[in-house]
Amino acid sequence: MSKSHFVVLALVLTGLFLLGQSAFIVPETQQALVLQFGEPMEKHVTPGLKFKVPFIQDVVVFDKRVLDVDPPPEEVILADQKRLVVDTFARYKINDMLEFYKSLATEQQANTRLNNIINSTLRSILGNAALTDVLSEKRSGLMLALKQQVNASVTRFGIEIVDIRIGRADLPEQTSQAIYARMRTERQREAAEFRAQGQEQAQEIRSKADKERTVLLAEAEKLSQISRGEGDAAATRIYATAFNKDPEFYAFYRTMAAYRDSLPGDSTTLILSPDSDFLRYFKDQSGKK
Repeated sequence: MSKSHFVVLALVLTGLFLLGQSAFIVPETQQALVLQFGEPMEKHVTPGLKFKVPFIQDVVVFDKRVLDVDPPPEEVILADQKRLVVDTFARYKINDMLEFYKSLATEQQANTRLNNIINSTLRSILGNAALTDVLSEKRSGLMLALKQQVNASVTRFGIEIVDIRIGRADLPEQTSQAIYARMRTERQREAAEFRAQGQEQAQEIRSKADKERTVLLAEAEKLSQISRGEGDAAATRIYATAFNKDPEFYAFYRTMAAYRDSLPGDSTTLILSPDSDFLRYFKDQSGKK
């Protein structure tokens, strides 16, 4: 290769290298800021092939899409002195990358700054709201006010808040435990009250059943006494009729029944006078003395 060819090749390679250092592509989802010695020189918000001065100018790229920021949960005191641990999230986009670069420079610093602004604004807004407002349809109004105030605070950074929401709103752990303990105590009180009412009703039922049992037994005893009396009366009438028909047989029958009842076994011993009227049938079958 001749010297002239070498020079040409060197010039071509140098040109290609300089072209590579000066040309850059801005994707559809990004925007670029050209810096010269750290000072902003040119903004590129449209996609395509762009150029810069090599070695002197640099390119900083920012996202054009909607970005996420998730502040840490914040404990706030509401207007009714209730405490809530609120977890929010927000969506934002970079509207003015020049202002964004001057004030924040990077997305990481932007997220840190937004976390502080969102949480401080959240404390301010919820400090004038009650717990019922946070848990009702008024919550959307609180979110709108939060979005407007945060937007007013971050406009100077070249940022626009697209949306902001409360992801969760929980009671602090100590408050939750106290509420659970109070609920458990209330349920135990209600259970004790229900048991006492049940025992009272059971006692009433038992007392009523005992009363009815006593009345039924008394009524049954009354009927049995009446039946027994009627039976005794009928027996007495029968005995009287039999006695009137044959007094001697009736006397014999009654005496035999007395023997049966008085001498039930072989070991029974009676000490009576031989001329006792009770033993008259032992002496004479007619019972005559």
